Amino acid sequence: MDWSRLTPDDSRASKPVDLRTNQPHSARVYDYMLGGKDNFAADRKVAEEVMAGSPYLRVSVRANRNFMVRAARHLVSELGITQFLDIGTGLPTSPNLHEVVQAVNPEARIVYIDNDPIVLQHARALLVGTPVGKTAYIDADIHDPEGILNSPEVRQTLDLDKPVALCLIAILHFIPDEQEAHDIVRRLMEPLPPGSAMAMSTIAIDAAPERVTSAVAAFNARGIASKTRTRAEVDLFFDGLDMVPPGATPVHHWHPDDEAKSLKDNEVSMYGGIGIKR
Repeated sequence: MDWSRLTPDDSRASKPVDLRTNQPHSARVYDYMLGGKDNFAADRKVAEEVMAGSPYLRVSVRANRNFMVRAARHLVSELGITQFLDIGTGLPTSPNLHEVVQAVNPEARIVYIDNDPIVLQHARALLVGTPVGKTAYIDADIHDPEGILNSPEVRQTLDLDKPVALCLIAILHFIPDEQEAHDIVRRLMEPLPPGSAMAMSTIAIDAAPERVTSAVAAFNARGIASKTRTRAEVDLFFDGLDMVPPGATPVHHWHPDDEAKSLKDNEVSMYGGIGIKR
């Protein structure tokens, strides 16, 4: 069974799932780099091999995680958005998105989306929201935007006539084809009403071109398709959206807290930002 490209209609509750723990998965490699324990030997092997040549990666992925927290808090506290569609959830690492936004507004609603069956198991057990809010999880593929937006879980959890925050945190660099990546973003954003937002982060090459190129090549060589982008290419994903200052920027420069301010530019290879739909 090809679990890497399932749609929301696929059900794993009633049939056995091959977890393919002998094959590295981006969510579990990321978990290992964050210091998590929900990973396997194949994931750890890839992470260690890549980090041997790019030791800054642990700092970069942590900076990206902290960007997610600050961006989510900004979306709910400053922009008043209470509905979130988080694609590429990854393994639960506290604070999770729903913990951040429901701490500000307990009525916030969140739908998490990923395609790793291990992520699915953990999400169902751990990603539980407040009694007055709601969280849901669907096992789906970012390559099927219509399937995601029309899934019962999304329709029952979110009101798509009201603003939604689309969160694409550290996911677009796993879509190497540039046209396909832009097409996916367009198909996800077009049905959302004005006032909706896109929070996005992805690997950018500008900060340390040689090290970033080497790290991405190492991932590709180990079966995890990835792509670097320039600052200009990152900006294009926000075309037509009104950018929240300071725009797309290295993630540790986006509304930095004390931890973000302590980081060096050549340690962080992720760019991110928030755009608002007119």
